[in-house]
Amino acid sequence: MNHLKSLSILTLSGILLTGCGAQKNISYQQLKPITSETVPLKNSKITDAELMRWSHLDLVKDTIPGMSVDRAYEELLKNRKGQKVIVAVIDSGTDIEHDDLKGRVWTNAKEIPGNGIDDDKNGYVDDIHGWNFLGDIIHENYEFVRLLKKGDDGSEAYKKLQAKYDSKKEEILANKQQLDFIIAADKAISDHLKKENYTVQDIKSILTTDATLGNYKLVMLQVLSTTTVEEFKKEINDFKDYVYDQLNYNLNLEYDGRKILGDNPEDFSTKYYGNNQVWGPDKKYAMHGTHVAGIIAQVRGNNLGGDGVATDVEIMAIRAVPNGDEYDKDIALAIRYAVDNGAKVINGSFGKGYSPQKEWVHDAIKYAESKDVLFVHAAGNDTDNLDVVESYPNDRVGEQEIASNFIKIGALNYEYGTKMVATFSNYGKKDVDVFAPGVKIYATVPNQEFKYEQGTSMASPNAAGVAALIRSYYPNLKAAQVKQILKESGVLINRTIAIGGDNSNKVNFTELSGTGKIVNAYNAILMAEKMSK
Repeated sequence: MNHLKSLSILTLSGILLTGCGAQKNISYQQLKPITSETVPLKNSKITDAELMRWSHLDLVKDTIPGMSVDRAYEELLKNRKGQKVIVAVIDSGTDIEHDDLKGRVWTNAKEIPGNGIDDDKNGYVDDIHGWNFLGDIIHENYEFVRLLKKGDDGSEAYKKLQAKYDSKKEEILANKQQLDFIIAADKAISDHLKKENYTVQDIKSILTTDATLGNYKLVMLQVLSTTTVEEFKKEINDFKDYVYDQLNYNLNLEYDGRKILGDNPEDFSTKYYGNNQVWGPDKKYAMHGTHVAGIIAQVRGNNLGGDGVATDVEIMAIRAVPNGDEYDKDIALAIRYAVDNGAKVINGSFGKGYSPQKEWVHDAIKYAESKDVLFVHAAGNDTDNLDVVESYPNDRVGEQEIASNFIKIGALNYEYGTKMVATFSNYGKKDVDVFAPGVKIYATVPNQEFKYEQGTSMASPNAAGVAALIRSYYPNLKAAQVKQILKESGVLINRTIAIGGDNSNKVNFTELSGTGKIVNAYNAILMAEKMSK
């Protein structure tokens, strides 16, 4: 791949807009790149309105490290029409019936809905809006648990798996002990006050000589010092689900989710399994995929929820990621399905630390490269340096990069300065390419609702949305060029960052990725304009 010299921030004057082709009569004036010296820190607290769309805001105008999406539409894309781009979301499932995704869902025109016939003869019957490679599976083991279940072969690798399992089990049992205590405290306070939704003042009003109740009182006052009762109730239920999902499924050596599907995940010759229910057996568990889809494609400017990054886009929903670790076979086939059915961008907001059939996934990534499809992937949420910690999928075998169409995204926080990198985000000078917004991102979730979520899972679709934007307005550019644009047109950040929120562990932002940059839609469009000539 030919690399252009890194671009500084560009500005635009003399705009003449002409249809969906390249703009004409545009003159560019090169400005100094944004650095810690040229952009002041934001003094005021971010407002609720800003938070709801912070990923679309502009670092210079708003002193918030967004992607300048609004500015790109207002100054560069106004009155222009792009080409339709299909973005495949390989995830936990997608609620394609959400009102804010209307008109944004891919439909397979070669398939007749509901006739039970494989009309397009691609092996997937009635795949109208995508495919569900998991069937009715919801939960799965972690990959290292599946490897552990294969039995003790006396190897050092097996001993490491056992140590990891023991450590994780100990951690989750400690979490359960904490959970049980807080649930007991909440129940005791509710029973004493004879109401479920109590206030801090209600707790303070409790006068008791009962030592246990007094202890519960102190605990709940401490818990509610940083949150509301309503938020606490929701968070404790989410925490309960997490703990018991770990114990009952993810870490349970006796659980085998694959038997629900009946497919052998170690046999790549069987490829046509699953069904066409792209949100899975229960929409509740399609929350992650629906949120990812919304970040990319929810309708802009309709006063409903948030705004998507890209407008002329259709989401191809591919379900291959359970609650637990995905199988390499499902991911490889999902990538191939996306490519064969016209996707130009694939978003992968998933990952794991072990990949026994990684060559299947590598081959699928290379297949996507051969068909000019970009794969955008989340870096992961373990605060790990991916240059020294294995994380899959990736585009490397040793030091060798296997494909030019794979880009890995770290997560940004909305606070410009030392807290700019999300405390959970993985990073790596070699393995992470660029960062994008991933904290408090507001988007669609199942059953007509919206929600703030965070993770590199949110950063990846933000970047994928910008990729779709480029491919929509500059369809002549290849996947490798779009990757190059996302990396090189980003805003260079020359600031000291606290890794994992730890002020004792600070580095320059430029050390956390290969580029030292954050994705910027405005700069990306300017670079695409120049590159496409």
